Amino acid sequence: MGLVPENELTDTKVLDFGCNQGGFLRLLNQISPFREALGVDIACQSIEEANRLKGNLPITYQTNTRLKGWDNYFDIAFSHEVIYLIEDIKQHASDMLRTLKTGGIYYAVTGCHSDNPMWPEWRERVAKHTHTVVQDRSLSDYAHIFSEAGFYVSARRLGFTGFVPYEAEGWMPDIAAAIDYYFHTKTLFRLVKP
Repeated sequence: MGLVPENELTDTKVLDFGCNQGGFLRLLNQISPFREALGVDIACQSIEEANRLKGNLPITYQTNTRLKGWDNYFDIAFSHEVIYLIEDIKQHASDMLRTLKTGGIYYAVTGCHSDNPMWPEWRERVAKHTHTVVQDRSLSDYAHIFSEAGFYVSARRLGFTGFVPYEAEGWMPDIAAAIDYYFHTKTLFRLVKP
């Protein structure tokens, strides 16, 4: 939570878009308990596992990514390495704006963009491993799309305060590329609904 100024979530309604098995919301609730949360993912098996693991936490999970019925509901939303996979990013931006309350904030993290020097190689690997149509967008493309949808847009490098692990068989060609990625390429967008 050190990357975002909102750290008191007691009365906050949280959305995690692309929640996978719900780990982020469970961790967030341990760090800063929230009022309630919704986790969304397209994978039914991931949602089933998220529901199994949530216990008594105030979290709902669903596969409906259009977020019907959640208009003007959330105070804060998060996504991590999801927006680069969304085919209709304009529709996503519109849906996220619609679900946030006035003054609500959407934090979207991505390192998968065409400004990433490793993107040409990654693009092929992501398409092969995820079986999705990978989108080619720059950071400016994202900024423009979310601005056009009605958000106030700002961004920062994600940065990193810890050590970057070495993975011999990972996505990075070497440890230097991994360090550059986390310090210089991965980006956190702050998108505010006016």
